[in-house]
Amino acid sequence: MAMIEISSSPTSTTLVIDGDLDLAERDRFPEIAARVVGLRRQLLVIDMCGVTFMDSTGAAFLITLADSSRSRGGATVLRGADARDLFVLEVCGALDLFRVEDTCSHTKQESGFQRPAGTGSTPSA
Repeated sequence: MAMIEISSSPTSTTLVIDGDLDLAERDRFPEIAARVVGLRRQLLVIDMCGVTFMDSTGAAFLITLADSSRSRGGATVLRGADARDLFVLEVCGALDLFRVEDTCSHTKQESGFQRPAGTGSTPSA
């Protein structure tokens, strides 16, 4: 089960995700989305540094959050998504909904996971 933590400041909401963001988590997505949207902050930061796997269901969840933020005039930052996650969003045609930050100060590096160079590029088969 993924751990999803929501925190907020006067101007932003941060969603920190650890674990798999996939079909198994989908029943939790509407409640989490409602909480994030209810905070009504201009900036949404989605910290993906701890995400171990994301499928199209997880991507749809992130797209829903970014759409909601954009419809209110806000912005969504995707922090620490790896090449695989960015590829899923790109295939969905939704990568332009996010400002991508390639910064992780914890988790993947500490666990020995090395992020591939050129995170924005399409992974080779």
